[in-house]
Amino acid sequence: MDNGNAPRLALTPGEPAGIGPDLIVQLAASGKLPAQLVIIADPSLLRARAGELGLNVSIQPYEPGVPANEGMVTVQPVTLPTTVVTGTPSTATAAYVLQTLDIACRGCLDGSFAGMVTGPLHKGIINAAGTTFSGHTEYLAELCGVDRTVMLLTDGDLRVALATTHLPLRHVADALDSTSLERVIRILDQDLRRRFGLEHPRIQVLGLNPHAGEGGHLGREEVEIITPLIESLRAEGMSLTGPIPADTAFTPAARHSYDAVLAMYHDQGLPVLKANGFGHTVNITLGLPIIRTSVDHGTALDIAGSGRADPGSLLCAISTAMDMAARQLGDNFA
Repeated sequence: MDNGNAPRLALTPGEPAGIGPDLIVQLAASGKLPAQLVIIADPSLLRARAGELGLNVSIQPYEPGVPANEGMVTVQPVTLPTTVVTGTPSTATAAYVLQTLDIACRGCLDGSFAGMVTGPLHKGIINAAGTTFSGHTEYLAELCGVDRTVMLLTDGDLRVALATTHLPLRHVADALDSTSLERVIRILDQDLRRRFGLEHPRIQVLGLNPHAGEGGHLGREEVEIITPLIESLRAEGMSLTGPIPADTAFTPAARHSYDAVLAMYHDQGLPVLKANGFGHTVNITLGLPIIRTSVDHGTALDIAGSGRADPGSLLCAISTAMDMAARQLGDNFA
């Protein structure tokens, strides 16, 4: 892929025993890996995985300011502390995984990179190694000094943001209050403008309860929290509609009336999105001072090294980050 004039991005492969390295060498071997992408990884890991897959991949070290050679994979080396066994994660590599995130994030903050793309990691392994770790989003937010972010997933057609993320269902209602929901909506509105170039983003807000509470008969959150907040923010000029029931928000006719949906919890919005576009869906973290996109799948340890991993989501995550970075570069010079 010829992207010599594109903004330079960092890419972290994630769990070294998983399919992250597979996806990178597969894209590289097919010529679809953008020239301006810098892989933050141990070069020996990529060479070994390419060998397992029977692929020919050429690697060059990253040098700031030096353009990538055509057909070469540019890698900023980070040394693994141990040999990786494909498909078998080890706590010995947990610090290495976090180090790749640190390098990529710092590079974005100091302007070396225009954004970062992350491959899937194994949260359980990092926690088992003795580091409290909730996930990419929380870790990057802490590195960036941000106390609130918003998860948004898109398949290029549909965008779904989440008011709450990885919570047990019984805790969702308690997590929804006017203050937290307002912050989520403001971040969503701001980054639809900043990251997606939408001058007047239209946001469809879902209700929490079935039938959006049925006027308070099936729950009071819509009446007491969601509707008053929507009306208040709409008075400021935001384009907000709702709350509407989730079971009617995603019909073909309704989808033409908004630019993004705000779901109240994880499994309210994401099953529809993934059924519509799994394999080319992108996870985007809003509210950070940097651009961060990611794949929509996990480490897939069971197929690592088999050649069966689909690089579609990673390619979409790279493309989305490049579009955002190009838009940001254009805005800086507008």
